[in-house]
Amino acid sequence: MQQISTRLSFAAVFAIFSLTMGCASTHQTENLLSAAGFKVVLADTPKRQQHLKTLPPNKVTKVQRKGKTYYVYADPARNLIYVGNQFQYDRYRDLRLAKNVAEEDLQDAELNAEDESGWGVWGPFY
Repeated sequence: MQQISTRLSFAAVFAIFSLTMGCASTHQTENLLSAAGFKVVLADTPKRQQHLKTLPPNKVTKVQRKGKTYYVYADPARNLIYVGNQFQYDRYRDLRLAKNVAEEDLQDAELNAEDESGWGVWGPFY
């Protein structure tokens, strides 16, 4: 019985962690879109709200409108979309790449700090 309880507790913690990470990821994406110059358009009419439901949620998609290319990110939870042109989309990709590189650099620095944290007393492992 306790094993089932432990499994349920683990599943609950995992679910909360996954939800939290998903929200954090969405928030970071929206911050990058805003920084890149994407405009926020509210779904403030029934037609817009209905159309919002047809868009892939939390994903940048390429759309054609009146002969022009736009990039749209739908956030149904907040009832809005982010809209950008090619220049803004390129800027978003650059910002996303820079963020990922910065995170990798931070991870490398943390690993290097761990290397300097007293492991030398063990000598070489191999």
